[in-house]
Amino acid sequence: MNYSSFYKDGKALYCIIFSCILLSFSSSFAGSLSRISKFPFQEITIQGTVTDGNSPLPGVSIAVKSRAGSSAISDYSGQYAITADSGDTLVVSFIGFKKAFIPVQDRSRIDIALQYDTTTLQEVKVNAGYYSVKESERTGSIARITSKDIETQPVTNVLATMQGRMAGVSVTQTTGVPGGGFDIKIRGQNSLRSDANAPLYIIDGVPYASTPIGYNQTATPYPTVTSPLNSINPENIQSIEVLKDADATAIYGSRGANGVVLITTKKGTAGKTVFTVQASTGTGKVTRFMDLMNTEQYLAMRRKAFENDKVSYQTRDYDVNGTWDQNRSTEWQKELLGGTALISNISGSVSGGSEKTQFLLSGNYYTESTVFVGDALYKKGGSQFNLNHQSDNGRFRLSFSAGYNVQDNKLPAFDFTSDARNLAPNAPALYNADGSLNWENKTWNNPLRNLNAVFKSKTNDLVANTVLSYEIFSNFFIKSSFGFTNLSTAETRISPSTIYNPANNITSARSSIYMNNTSRSSWIAEPQLNYSKDIAQGSLDVLLGATFQSQNSASLYQTGNGFASNSLIYNLAAASYVTILLDDDTQYRYQAFFGRINYNWQQKYILNLTARRDGSSRFGPGNQFALFGAAGAAWLFSKENFLKESSWLSFGKLRTSYGSTGNDQIGDYQYLDTYTVSQTSYNGTAGLQPSRLFNKDFGWEINKKFEAALELGFLQDRIFTTASWYQNRSSNQLTGMPIAGTTGFTILQGNLDAVVENKGLELTLRTVNVNAGSFNWTTSFNLTFARNRLVRFPGLESSSYSQQYRIGEPLNIRLLYQYKGVDPQTGVYQFEDLNGDGKISFPDDQQIAADLNPKYYGGLQNQISFRNWKLDFLFQFVNQQNRSYLNGLAGQMLNQPVRMSDSWQGLNDQAVYQLYTSGTNSAAVNANYFYSRSTASNEDASYIRLKNIALTYDLPLKLKETQCRLMLQGQNLLTFTKYRDGDPEFTTMGYLPPLKIMTAGIQLTF
Repeated sequence: MNYSSFYKDGKALYCIIFSCILLSFSSSFAGSLSRISKFPFQEITIQGTVTDGNSPLPGVSIAVKSRAGSSAISDYSGQYAITADSGDTLVVSFIGFKKAFIPVQDRSRIDIALQYDTTTLQEVKVNAGYYSVKESERTGSIARITSKDIETQPVTNVLATMQGRMAGVSVTQTTGVPGGGFDIKIRGQNSLRSDANAPLYIIDGVPYASTPIGYNQTATPYPTVTSPLNSINPENIQSIEVLKDADATAIYGSRGANGVVLITTKKGTAGKTVFTVQASTGTGKVTRFMDLMNTEQYLAMRRKAFENDKVSYQTRDYDVNGTWDQNRSTEWQKELLGGTALISNISGSVSGGSEKTQFLLSGNYYTESTVFVGDALYKKGGSQFNLNHQSDNGRFRLSFSAGYNVQDNKLPAFDFTSDARNLAPNAPALYNADGSLNWENKTWNNPLRNLNAVFKSKTNDLVANTVLSYEIFSNFFIKSSFGFTNLSTAETRISPSTIYNPANNITSARSSIYMNNTSRSSWIAEPQLNYSKDIAQGSLDVLLGATFQSQNSASLYQTGNGFASNSLIYNLAAASYVTILLDDDTQYRYQAFFGRINYNWQQKYILNLTARRDGSSRFGPGNQFALFGAAGAAWLFSKENFLKESSWLSFGKLRTSYGSTGNDQIGDYQYLDTYTVSQTSYNGTAGLQPSRLFNKDFGWEINKKFEAALELGFLQDRIFTTASWYQNRSSNQLTGMPIAGTTGFTILQGNLDAVVENKGLELTLRTVNVNAGSFNWTTSFNLTFARNRLVRFPGLESSSYSQQYRIGEPLNIRLLYQYKGVDPQTGVYQFEDLNGDGKISFPDDQQIAADLNPKYYGGLQNQISFRNWKLDFLFQFVNQQNRSYLNGLAGQMLNQPVRMSDSWQGLNDQAVYQLYTSGTNSAAVNANYFYSRSTASNEDASYIRLKNIALTYDLPLKLKETQCRLMLQGQNLLTFTKYRDGDPEFTTMGYLPPLKIMTAGIQLTF
C-alpha cells in the first residue's frame, strides 16, 4: 500500500470517521486504526542482514509485531527490507532458531544474529510422501538428510550421499569406476530373490523405476549392470527422506515392502533474483592396495613349488625359467591402478520470485576420468527447473518440476584390477621403446591390449511432475499430480582383433560388437482429497486418493561379429553374423486407491491409520488386487502435566506401528506361458520354444512390519536420542519353485510358503555441544544392530536351494567346509569330515554357515562452525565378515599376498599355509579348492572410515549482495581395518575398489 497517496485529499479523515462508526463492532480494528493514524509521521524503512552468527540465513521471516500483512523474507544473502514504526517491534523467526523480538528504536539498519534452538527442530515438517508431518508428531519411522549434508560430499550418485548417515539404511559401493552402482538395503533383505530388494524411489512425487537398464554383455567394466540412479544429480536435492516402518510405507502398498526413498529437489525462494555459480576440481586415488609379493619373494615361491612337485620348469614357465628378466620388479597395482582420476564440476543456478510465485533454474556439468591407463572419461550434465505459484487468495496452488540429465561414458571394456593383483612382478614391460605394446615374443598377454576393447554408453533421463491443488472451502483441498518419466540408454562394447597378440595373425573376422538399446517411459496420475478439522480438543486429518500408472519398457540386445575391417566395427550392419539376443517389449499397469486418517488429541495422543488397495498387471487373474494397511500410534508423554514443567526432559514420545506392505518386483509376464526364439531352425525358419509355464495362482509377496520406538529430548533438546526396535516378516515369497523334470522345466514361477525375518535395534543421538554465538558444535550418531534369518522354507533340503539357504540362518551366507589347519606331515590343508565317510565331499561336508551381513553399522558426524569457518566430518563404521581373496593356487604363475610366504616347508613344519605347488600335486590342488570354500577363507572385514570431510570458509566481502565461499572436500580419506585383501567395503573380487577423493572449489552468490 502507498501510504502517502492514502493521506492525500483528506482520504485519511474520511477513513478515520468511517472507522469510528465501526469501532463499536471491532475493538481490534480500533487498535490498528490508532497505529495507522500516526504511521506517516514515524515510518521507517529498515534494512539489514540475518545470520546465524556466521553465515547469512535465507528464507527468514521478519514481521512487525501486532501488524497483519506487514512482513518480509530474507533473500539468499540474508538481506531484508521492511517498513515499520519507530516504536514497533520486529518478530524474526526461522525453523531451528529461537524467535527474536527486536525493538526498532528509530534505527534504519538492524543486523540480526539468530540463536540456534534445538527444540524447534521438532517442528520441522518431514516429507512422508502423500503428506507432511511435524517431526514431533510423526508415528512412523523416517530418516532424513538435507542439502546441508549432501553439499559437503564430492559424489555423483544419490545413494552415496546416504552412506553412514541413516540408521537402518545400509549402502555399499560396488565399484570405484565412474558411473558404477551402489547396493542399498533398508532394514535388511526381505525377498529370496536378490534383485527384488530395492526400495521404491519417488522424485518430487513421481515414482522412479530403479530396475537396471544395463546388459551384462555390454557393461563389462562393472560388477553389476548399469543402474538408472546415476542419472539423479545430488546437487539438485533439497532433502532425502527414507520411510522404513509399516506406518510410513503402507500408504505405498505393494511398492513399499523394501522401504521408500523420497527425493525432493530444491525450490526457489521469494526475494530478489539470486545467481549462484560453483566450480570445483579434484583427484581420486585407490583407497588401499593388497600387500603382494615382490620379485624375490615371488620367484622363491615359484622355485619352491617346482621343488615340492619334483618337476622341471616347462617352456611356458617364462617367469622362472629365465625367459623373463629375473631382476625385473613391477608393482602392477600401482602400474595399472595407481593413476589419478581427474574430477571437475561446474554448476550454476538462478532463483527468486515474489511471495506468490517462486522459481529456480539450475544446471551442471561433471567429468571424471579413471585411475586406469588411457583416456577414459565419464561425463554427466543436466538441468533442473522448479516453479511454485499460488493465487492471490492462496486457494489455488501450482507446482511444476522438471529435470533432464545426460550421461556419456567411455571406458575400457575391462577392469584391470584382476591383472594388477595376479601378474608376476617380473612380467615384461608394457611398452616397447617405440611406444607400441610389448608382447615379449608371444610370452604374455599384455594387459593394455584391453584398452582397445571399449565400452561406451549414453543415457538420457527426464523426470517431470505437475501438482495442482485448490482449497474448495476452509481446510478442504482437492489435489492432483501428473508425472512423466522417460529414460533411454545406448550401450556398446567392442572387442576388435587388436586385443590379440599380432603374432597370432588374428584378423577382424574375429572382431565383435555387443549393443544394448533400452528405453523406459511411464506416466502417473494421482488425484487426492484432503480435509482437516478440529474436533473435540483434537485435530482430524483425512486423505483419500487414487493412483493410475503405466510403464512401457523396450530392450534390444544384439551382437555382431566378423568384420571386413576394424574401422567398420561400430556398424552392426557390416558384421558377417548378427544375432538378436533379446528383443523385449513389456507393459506394466498399476492402479490403487489409498486413504489416511490421522487424529491428534490434545497434541499428546496421535493415531494414524493408512490403507491401500493395489492392482498390478504382474499377477494372474484373481490375484491382481490386494489390500495393505497399517496403524501407528504415538504418545507425547512429555506434555503430560506431571512432566510438562520438567527442567531436564524437554521431549518424550513413545510410538509404535504395525501393518503390511507388498512386493511385486518380479518382472512382467512371469505368470504367463512365454516362448523364445529357438537358436535352431528348420528349412531356414526359426522356431519357438517354451520358456515359462502358466501359473494362475501367482500372487503378491507380503511383508508384515512391527516397530516400537522411544524418543527423548533433554535440556531443551540439546541432547536428543531415539531407540527403535523392529521386526519384519516377509512371506508368500515370489521365486522359482522346483518342479518335476518330466514337465520339461526345472522351476515354476510362483509363491513359496517361505518366511524371511528381519529384526533389529536402531539408535540415534544428536547433541548440541556448544551454542555460543559465533561458535557452534553439534554431533550426530547412529547405530544399527540388524539380524536377518530364514524362518521357514518347506522342502528346502530336497530343493535346488539346499546349498544356498539354511533355516535359522541369514539369506546372505556362505556354506563352508570346516578348516582344521595344515597337516604337518603332508603340508596339505585339512578339513572336518562331517559325515564320517573318510573323505571330504560335497555337499555333506560343506555345511558351516558364515554370515556375510553386517552385525552392526553406523556413523558419527560432527559439525563445527566458528565465525566464517565450517568443518563437517563423518566417520562410518561397519562390523562384518568378508571373503579373503587369495589369488588362485600358490606356486603357479600368479602373484600372491606376502602372508603366503608362511607356507609349509617340510616335515613337521607348523605353517599357516600349505605347501606350494605348480599344479601337479593333485592333493594340494584339491585342498586349495576346499580352502577357498572353507571357514579359513572368511576373515574380519570390519572398518572405520573417514567417509567425508568438508571445510568451508566464507570470504568477508565488502559487497553486501555478494558471497564467496571456498570449499575443500574429501571422501574415503582414511580407513582403519584389519582386512588384508584390499578395501573392506568392497565385496566383489576383480573390480576396482572405491576411490579416495579430494576436491577444492569456490562458490559465488550474487
